[in-house]
Amino acid sequence: MSQTELLELWRRYRQSGDLRARDRLVFSLAPIVKCIVYRKVREIPAYREVDDFISCGLEALIRSLDRYDPERGATLEQFAWTRIHGAVLDELRRFDWAPRSLRRAERELHRCRERFTVLHGRQPTRDELAEMLAISPQELDRLLGDLDRSDVGSLNALVSGEDDGHAERLDTLASTDRDSDPEHAAMRERAIARFRAAFGELSERERKVALLLHVNNLTLREAGEVLGVSESRVCQIHSKLKRGLRERLSEDEQLFLEVA
Repeated sequence: MSQTELLELWRRYRQSGDLRARDRLVFSLAPIVKCIVYRKVREIPAYREVDDFISCGLEALIRSLDRYDPERGATLEQFAWTRIHGAVLDELRRFDWAPRSLRRAERELHRCRERFTVLHGRQPTRDELAEMLAISPQELDRLLGDLDRSDVGSLNALVSGEDDGHAERLDTLASTDRDSDPEHAAMRERAIARFRAAFGELSERERKVALLLHVNNLTLREAGEVLGVSESRVCQIHSKLKRGLRERLSEDEQLFLEVA
């Protein structure tokens, strides 16, 4: 549709409020929305959908039809482009915690990389990129670190999984909970069983001292009062039972290190 036809259709919509005329205008100008959004697609956060920005652009397009004034000199298409572009930028900034200065630096970094690749047929090295940006390699490292931290993704975002399927990013992360690891849980059960067996081989008095000190959390003096012996005697019994446990469990030292 030509600019003249667009203007005539817009005047009909403004004079009569004909929604069919408005819908034809939206349909004719909708490619502008997709053009702007897909030019900005690299800046869209991973946790946001492109369709969200297209919807935002279409809303701006509809609003622009009500605010357009041909007397100001711009064509309807130019005015709509400006309003849509501004709305998409505002939506990007609304969900971006990073300051605008960082985003400007990111765009300049991309431009330098592309320019170098066109001229030399390869990606620039760290020092070459720093020189093009007129900053030191250390400053470039800090910039790249800031950009990495600014790329916030959603753990619920879909990623490629096994068998060409898709899974949420959360499901692909390795768990840091060792107790949920079946192998570690089996080793832990084996270590507990070995300790119980070794503990059961101690004398009744040694087991009682161990319970008083390590389960009931009594002091040596308090344990001696319960057993009717001196504090030094409790200390001797405790040292003896520890030596006995170490001897009985010496062959399983590696097992206990794994589950410690």
